[in-house]
Amino acid sequence: MEKEHLAAPVVKWAGGKRQLLSAITPLLPRQISQYCEPFLGGGAVLFSIQPERAIVNDLNGDLIAVYEVIRDDVEALIADLKKHENTPEYFYAIRDMDRDREGYRAMSKVARASRLIYLNKTCFNGLFRVNSAGEFNSPFGHYRNPKVVNEPVLRAVSRYFASGGVRFYSEDFAVTLGRVAGGGFAYLDPPYDPLSDTASFTGYSKGGFGRSEQVRLKQCCDELTERGVKFLLSNSATEFIKDLYRDYDISIVKARRAINADPAKRGAIEEVLIRNYGTE
Repeated sequence: MEKEHLAAPVVKWAGGKRQLLSAITPLLPRQISQYCEPFLGGGAVLFSIQPERAIVNDLNGDLIAVYEVIRDDVEALIADLKKHENTPEYFYAIRDMDRDREGYRAMSKVARASRLIYLNKTCFNGLFRVNSAGEFNSPFGHYRNPKVVNEPVLRAVSRYFASGGVRFYSEDFAVTLGRVAGGGFAYLDPPYDPLSDTASFTGYSKGGFGRSEQVRLKQCCDELTERGVKFLLSNSATEFIKDLYRDYDISIVKARRAINADPAKRGAIEEVLIRNYGTE
């Protein structure tokens, strides 16, 4: 299958991997018979590889719905995106739609997908964040000319998805990983282990991802290894993570955190790339 060269992330997501592709790509297996990504987010690695067979998942059901709309009804989505306005009053009216639960559920799938993309492009720093009730709560970004509608990219992503080889889920990551057959490959990009007690990456979906979840993910990695599934995992280079995965191959890479309310805290930090296979 020929690659869609314009296919790229359509949303900015916490922990997006576009800037780390140069470090990730050389570590990928040369042959990938089945690809799995249980923490999809913006999908930078997926769009870079464009595997013919893929199982992708994100616990954020609204995000998965965006991808399904791009696959099934991209022209209607583009038309709806063109209706949006770049003003604070309009932004907060759109943002607060999820406070009316019944009204939000009554919205069409296209309208909900358009809302998420619009908010992502116009909110402060592209920071998708929800409160404990699952309500979007990032403020208006005050950008002069945000690119809400990127028609070539949306259509390219739609063509790739429409090829039929990508299956979408919104479920627990362990369930998704259980779908991978032996000989497959999984790229794991979970919410990162916090670098400090005050840091957190749990605000991008309702719930959280604490250290008990990190341990549960590592147990899934052990199971993948036993089943003959290769995995590559990204995470913070904390002592906890390095000790947790001490029996696997660990590479240290430099990354730049782009999403932080304080620009001074967006500098280069160390991350780990962990795998259960050697160079090929």
